[in-house]
Amino acid sequence: MLEFLNNIRKLIISLFGESVPEEGAWDRIPPELMTPRERLLRRSSLVMFWGALVNLLAALVVIALAVSAATNDNAQFTAIRAALLGNFNIADDAALLLIIVGILGNMAILSVLAVVILAQELWTVFTAWILTAANGLALVAFGFTPALLAIAPLSVVGLMTIGDLGAFRLNPVMVKELRGRMRGIRGFAIITVFLTLMSFFTMLLYLLRVPQGGVVVTGELGRLLFIGVLFIELMLIIFIVPALTAGAITSERERKTYDLLQTTLITKATFVVGKMQSALGYIVLLLLSAIPLQSIAFLFGGVSEAELILALLVLAVSAVTLGAFGMFFSSITERTLSATVRSYTVATAITIGLPALALIFFQGAYGNVVNNIATKISDNPTVEAAIIYADMIATSLNPITATVYSQQMLIDHQQLVTMRVTLSSNGATIPILSPWVLLTFTYLSVTALLVWIAIRRMERQSG
Repeated sequence: MLEFLNNIRKLIISLFGESVPEEGAWDRIPPELMTPRERLLRRSSLVMFWGALVNLLAALVVIALAVSAATNDNAQFTAIRAALLGNFNIADDAALLLIIVGILGNMAILSVLAVVILAQELWTVFTAWILTAANGLALVAFGFTPALLAIAPLSVVGLMTIGDLGAFRLNPVMVKELRGRMRGIRGFAIITVFLTLMSFFTMLLYLLRVPQGGVVVTGELGRLLFIGVLFIELMLIIFIVPALTAGAITSERERKTYDLLQTTLITKATFVVGKMQSALGYIVLLLLSAIPLQSIAFLFGGVSEAELILALLVLAVSAVTLGAFGMFFSSITERTLSATVRSYTVATAITIGLPALALIFFQGAYGNVVNNIATKISDNPTVEAAIIYADMIATSLNPITATVYSQQMLIDHQQLVTMRVTLSSNGATIPILSPWVLLTFTYLSVTALLVWIAIRRMERQSG
């Protein structure tokens, strides 16, 4: 048994451990040699990071208070809700769920900003402004007091950088890579083949659905076409994105150009973020080119604009995170093949392994309550609620199941963010979240962490 566990440990280390030599790393600039702009960006990133950490701790505190109130005294829900979300007319337990989501959402976006601000991305400024305005609106309109935990670091960074807004610009690595990709015929050929296959698949779904002897136009047909196109796009992201980013850094080592990059003025953050944006930019172009095919569903009904926007959001966030995994493995390995294998291992684990484990341990508890299927999970309502929430988290971490249940909640129950479900143990109701919400802030947080590690891995500790 011990030998078996030791072999498993060695396998994990071989798959996910670092294999690039330390001397191949990108040197860190000592603080005393930094320019005033570089120091400003580092300090701004640090403020964003601490802001994200404070929001994470606040979310954990609210979760602890919510659990305590649910198990001891439900009257505490009212006091917590009045202090954190006083002007929103919703049930107390659902309000606490929204409070936790709002805090974690701020944490995720602040984490992303803490990383990309080092790359001097122009869109960082606009995102910070939008996030500040959104939190200010939530504070004034709904009494969402945790918004102050996001407004504070954003205001500090805004005051720090307002005198040097010229530091932010379009990423030169991204611009160069995208121009090179679109100058040849290959980029347009891939789009043509992709749309041709998508069109063929859409037509095949239509012909299989239409009964013989006539055409019946129903909302069910429109929904089938929409889900079919969406499924193909998800497969595209899962199996293509990791390969696009897995060679971002290793290809430079293999072409012997990595050492030359260290002599340029391009920073590590600019290089990593630019490489990732260039790879994902082409995927976004493919997704946008498929919108006319998805819009065919509107001719038959059964699909709303909210479903289309929600689907594009899930596709985009999934692409960003899977691309971040490819970038991470590219930073810790020497060969593109090794990074690609590791990236596909993670993609397979997320899309196949995670749902299988969730089905084994939770028996589809979340899907059953969404579909109003009465299934006996436990005689204890607290245990039953815990199982449903655990399955909700597992469902949300898989882009396929998250998309399916999010669309189902929106179409069948007309609920975009939360809905109430009934426990089979005692008939009480509890609020649950739509999976796209959890998927969005979880994937964004993981993306920020992976990109930050990739940047750190490209530098060698000085001294």
